[in-house]
Amino acid sequence: MATEPAQTTDQARAAYLKDAEIKATKLFEEIGQTLIRPGVSETQLSKEIHELGAKRHNIRTHWHKRVIRSGPNTLFPYRENPPDRVLQPDDILFVDLGPVFEAWEADFGRTYVLGDDPIKIKLHDALEPLWKEVKAHFQDHPDITGEELYGVACDLAQKAGWEFGGSIAGHLVGLFPHERIANDTVSLYITPGSKEPMRRVGKDGQKLHWILEIHLVDRARQIGGFYEQLLTVD
Repeated sequence: MATEPAQTTDQARAAYLKDAEIKATKLFEEIGQTLIRPGVSETQLSKEIHELGAKRHNIRTHWHKRVIRSGPNTLFPYRENPPDRVLQPDDILFVDLGPVFEAWEADFGRTYVLGDDPIKIKLHDALEPLWKEVKAHFQDHPDITGEELYGVACDLAQKAGWEFGGSIAGHLVGLFPHERIANDTVSLYITPGSKEPMRRVGKDGQKLHWILEIHLVDRARQIGGFYEQLLTVD
C-alpha cells in the first residue's frame, strides 16, 4: 500500500515513482518479446497488453487510455483516436501506457520496428538520444518553464531532421490520481503557455515530478516514434 501524500517525504515519493518506472520497463520488455508481431490489430494488441499486465505484473488499472499506434497512426498525438489498424511486416509502432503500481503512476512509452527499413530504424534510434538532450537542458536550467522546455524539444527535433509531433512534451506524474489537470491548466503540462518554473511545489506542498515525452514524426513518409519516461527522477 502506498503512503499517503502528506506522510511521504520527497525522497520517498521519488523512490516510489522510480520503482513504478522500473516495473513498467519490465512490462515493456515483455511486450516487445512476446506480443509485438505482424498481423495483430492495434485493438487486439491493446487487449493482450492489458491481460499481460494483469496476469504477470499485477496491474489493476491504468491512469490513462492504452495507446497503440502503428504506421500512419503514429502521426497522431495522444488525444486523437485514429481508426484501428493491423500491424504489417515492415511497420513502426509505439506503445504508450500509464500503469498504476501500488497506487503510484508510471507513464512510459517506447517505439518498436518490425523489419529492417533504414528510415524507421533511424527514427527509432533518434528518440532516446533526443530525450536525453532535452533532459540535459532541463538539468542545466533550474528555472526553466514548461513552455521553454517544449520549445527546446521542438528545436532539437528540427535540428535532428524531424518534426516534433505533439502539442505537449510532458506532464505531471505522482500518486494516483495525480493532481488533476483541467483543460485550462496549462501550467501542469510541458507546453506553450506553461510559464511557471517546473521546479516548484504542488497544492500539497510537495515537489512536483514530471514526465518527459518525445514524439518525432516524418509526415512525408507518414511515420512517427515516441519515447516517454520520468524526467525528474534518475
